[in-house]
Amino acid sequence: MPFSRWPGFLAGLAALWLAFSGPLSAAELPRLESRDGNHALMVDGEPWLMLTAQVHNSSAWPAALSKVWPVVDGMQANTLQVPIAWEQIEPVEGEFDFSFLDQLLKEARDHQVRLVLLWFGTWKNSAPHYTPSWVKFDNERFPRMVGPKGEIHFSMSPHARTTLEADKKAFVELLKHLRDRDPQNTVISVQVQNEPGTWGLHRDYSPEAEKLFQADVPAEIAQALGKGKGNWKKLFGDDAAYYFHAWAMAAYMDEIAAAGKAVKNLPMYTNAALPESPFGEDPPKAIVTGGPTPWVIDLWKAAAPHIDWLSPDIYRRDDKVYLGFLDRYARDDNPLFVAETGNDREYARYFFATLGRRGIGFSVFGMDETGYSNYPLGARELDQDIIEEFARIYRLFHPMQRRWAKWAYEGKVWGLAEPLDESHANQVRANDYLIKASYGRPQFGRRTPPEGNVYPRGGVAVAQVDSNEFLVAGFDTRVEFELADPQGRHLLFDRVDEGYFDADGEWVFVRRWNGDQTDFGLNLDASGRVLRVKLGWY
Repeated sequence: MPFSRWPGFLAGLAALWLAFSGPLSAAELPRLESRDGNHALMVDGEPWLMLTAQVHNSSAWPAALSKVWPVVDGMQANTLQVPIAWEQIEPVEGEFDFSFLDQLLKEARDHQVRLVLLWFGTWKNSAPHYTPSWVKFDNERFPRMVGPKGEIHFSMSPHARTTLEADKKAFVELLKHLRDRDPQNTVISVQVQNEPGTWGLHRDYSPEAEKLFQADVPAEIAQALGKGKGNWKKLFGDDAAYYFHAWAMAAYMDEIAAAGKAVKNLPMYTNAALPESPFGEDPPKAIVTGGPTPWVIDLWKAAAPHIDWLSPDIYRRDDKVYLGFLDRYARDDNPLFVAETGNDREYARYFFATLGRRGIGFSVFGMDETGYSNYPLGARELDQDIIEEFARIYRLFHPMQRRWAKWAYEGKVWGLAEPLDESHANQVRANDYLIKASYGRPQFGRRTPPEGNVYPRGGVAVAQVDSNEFLVAGFDTRVEFELADPQGRHLLFDRVDEGYFDADGEWVFVRRWNGDQTDFGLNLDASGRVLRVKLGWY
């Protein structure tokens, strides 16, 4: 063959080889999988439990990262949430700057941490603080919401096509950058906006909004909510504004998410600013409206199919309220991810309650050394003692997080957190067994009733790993098993093995518990224990 033909011949061979072999370096995209009401966030092809820290809003700048990593590493978090602001990447219209994102990707890889990016676009907690100046000060091109008397509200209107297109364009550029610069998928998910909705105004009263409010509710929304045909007032009565605004926000964000997924199909979610309580059938009126609060989850699911899940941001210390919110978001059609929670010490135990509801992750807000405090929602000061309250849990679960995520995907997990009531005890049914937890008891003897820990910090997570075998992990808790239906049988430990999971996720046996260590329940002390428990009966 003449030499001049070799380049073409070799190019043809290369093309033929690629056609059969596919790309060499393309990593498997993260994705959400759901089966039989259970969910898994798949990362590198395997379930991933997000042990997450979130930085403060203003820590998403290059010089601030040095104050982030010491806390993230000390916690042994495997996932970090970091805002990416629209004004940060597009300060001038049409000119994009991803220098911070590039630095963040590099440093996250160096620290072996995955990222969840928080898109602060049109709304961040209802406000346009993170929109570029060329957006936030141009009311004519990018209109704000209008009140019933024509007054201008600070929140951007979800009915403004110009704002939607500008936000969508910036979001698509962000996903293009991830597609091109993050082939290893350091970023495993993207949050679309942050606590979207509106404070102080239930809906937009602009002419565009009024026209849609008087029109029939979209058929797919009415059908999803079990309604007939009619406008918003006819179908929803006094709650019409609440549901209308939620639909407008959800549809707006779904279009942005769909455009981003068309570029790089990462899992996407959004988070909710919550009212004081999760209880009651009717939505409370004096809260942020438009966001995915518990009363409009079904509407959001119908209006925003490209949003993979809806997450609660929980800053309520009372255990009944906290658990109530977990129950509202842990649904067969919605994986539970606590996207934000307070960084004060008593929030840590709710990690176990989240896992017990097959949660795919738990995130603690404000975990950096910048010195800012969002007290009273979080701690007055993020000192080492408080960091350690979360770190001890993440250290325990970090090496077994993939195994735990797999058990959760199989629907074989339960969890309990120390309550505030006078019983200082709670229980959960695990198939054929009752798992009972009590808090604040000495390790020896049964006569001393539970008095609670010095502050509520006890918690236990349990996974069924075989027919009569369980993994038990937790702190500051006494755990006891009972047969749910004894029928004359007496339960007995076949074996109780203490151990840990190594860096490869393999079980390492340390010692077998018996006698004093099992006669009075399984006592998980402040250092944390991981046990494999085999049960039998006679």
